[in-house]
Amino acid sequence: MLRIDALQAIYPDLEHRIVVTIMGAVAAELYSLGHHPNFFYLEHAMGLASSMGLGIALAMPEHPVVVIDGDGSLLMNLGTLSTMARYKPGNMLHIVFDNESLLSVGGFPTATSTGTDLAGIARASGIPSVMEADTPVDLKRSVEEALASHTLTTIVSKVEAVGPKSFHMDVSLLENRFEFKRSLQAMRSA
Repeated sequence: MLRIDALQAIYPDLEHRIVVTIMGAVAAELYSLGHHPNFFYLEHAMGLASSMGLGIALAMPEHPVVVIDGDGSLLMNLGTLSTMARYKPGNMLHIVFDNESLLSVGGFPTATSTGTDLAGIARASGIPSVMEADTPVDLKRSVEEALASHTLTTIVSKVEAVGPKSFHMDVSLLENRFEFKRSLQAMRSA
């Protein structure tokens, strides 16, 4: 499955939710589908999207938070799974696209290319709901089920190690930061 096809399938479920992505291909591909002020593309902080998403989920429990992660980023911060499991925010969905590669920084293979099982690690860490979805239809169904369940969920989705033709986004890091902050403030006030 191509990550862009997976993102297209779940995009309607993301548009009006708080979304935090890792850097690189995921951010560029989500941006290419249509930017919203409630989307934050965490650049220059590989491995920390899930930590940031957890903080937002705990601070804003009435709002669903979707974190879109990658295998390389998650492997850099595996402790995030046990921390998420400790707090179990029912408003957090953690999607991990596993392309078995550090695609955005050169394409080097990750540990998942030699057998590391991220879904298994999530289960062993105590994440209450762990799913695997390897087609756009299965991913959409899993995302909808997870959001409806109000249970902390990690979905691991295998994707091909193919990135966008361009990683360019017209929104700068600072602009994205300020508009995201204003978006969160407006949600809290509503």
